[in-house]
Amino acid sequence: MTSDSLRIVRLANFVAPASGGLRTALRELGRGFRAAGHEPVLIVPGERHSDQDTEQGRVITLPGPLLPGTGGYRVLLDKRRVAALLEELAPDRLEVSDRTTLRWTGRWARRARVPAVMVSHETADGVLRTWGLSEDLSRRAADALNVRTAHTYSRVVCTTEFAEREFVRIGARNVVRAPLGVDLTDRHPALRDGGLRAVHARVDETLLVMCSRLSVEKRPGTALDALEALLRRGRRAVLVVAGDGPLRARLEQRARERGLPVTFVGHVSDRKELGALQASADVALAPGPAETFGLAALEAMACGTPVVASASSALPEVIGSAGATAADNGEAFADAVEALLERPAAERRDSARARAECFGWGAAVEAFLAAHDAPVRSRQDEDDDATGPARRTDDDASVPSRSDADQTSLADQASLPSRSDGHDGSAPSRRVVPEGVA
Repeated sequence: MTSDSLRIVRLANFVAPASGGLRTALRELGRGFRAAGHEPVLIVPGERHSDQDTEQGRVITLPGPLLPGTGGYRVLLDKRRVAALLEELAPDRLEVSDRTTLRWTGRWARRARVPAVMVSHETADGVLRTWGLSEDLSRRAADALNVRTAHTYSRVVCTTEFAEREFVRIGARNVVRAPLGVDLTDRHPALRDGGLRAVHARVDETLLVMCSRLSVEKRPGTALDALEALLRRGRRAVLVVAGDGPLRARLEQRARERGLPVTFVGHVSDRKELGALQASADVALAPGPAETFGLAALEAMACGTPVVASASSALPEVIGSAGATAADNGEAFADAVEALLERPAAERRDSARARAECFGWGAAVEAFLAAHDAPVRSRQDEDDDATGPARRTDDDASVPSRSDADQTSLADQASLPSRSDGHDGSAPSRRVVPEGVA
């Protein structure tokens, strides 16, 4: 550790051994923070207490109750215990990936004069709409929640322009944008496995895959509807669903009743096995309308598999022209699948991989560290100090430099007194986005 190293304490709910995107993001960002010379500490809920040193830094698990109807997710409810742990850890920065039971940590951070950011992994109005609220009620409830959030935290980090919109709508001026990423070594087209493909589909069949949590906000039923529409049109197709959740039994029943060729493989813990499945598919489906980034879709693209995603989500800005988007119904998804399959296979696979290469984890880590006003400094940099300045690479240009006037410093914002208007101490919204992704 060096004198400019920061202890970055991160808090998150809804992280479980069988969870997907958020757990992946926390792991990869933690790895990157640690490689940059900082001290990441992650606090998550679990069945029992544990404290481990891992590749992503220190991970502390506090007992948290199961949340009914979520298929195994737990939440941190013991505010006193969490607060005591924060006092003990004495963080230099606080990063909160939750908008439910941990929102109070922003107030704790202000009192403790600790710069704090909240990472918006979902849109509040989008989630409320998927649960059945009207658009008007969802927007009003989300606006009220987001005003308090933007006021409480020094900064709000959004991973896409889509996620940022609901904060721009309320006039929040302390929003920054930092993308997530994909492991381009772990996920690649060479994982394509003819033998695995043959297990799930015949040579003349289209293999569709959906890697998703099977819960209401992900709208997994749209994938089954799309498959049914394709079959009605005479296209031979099958669907493999990787993931688990509270809707699994209902979806399995629907597939049986409709005679749909769907294989539910559950949560795939082996990342190489999951990558092989993604790489072996012809098209990946991402029907979640409230997705603010879509890590599973990006992983499929890194494997060379094009994606059909909900046009209501952030995925259109992530997949670009390398995939297709569709309205939130089976017929529209089927149309998009057929349009993609009209392209030559090599062209669509190369295009998917090329787009994914815009989203390496290195750029994501730099963007998140910039949001924390944390030095981006690797152990290699420390070695280079003895021999002179490091040579600048193309990757170095992917994150804009920050001037002193670019934004009020995070430390200054943390020490500002609170005001009820929600904007005191906020700084203008800014972007920290890899080249070619804006």
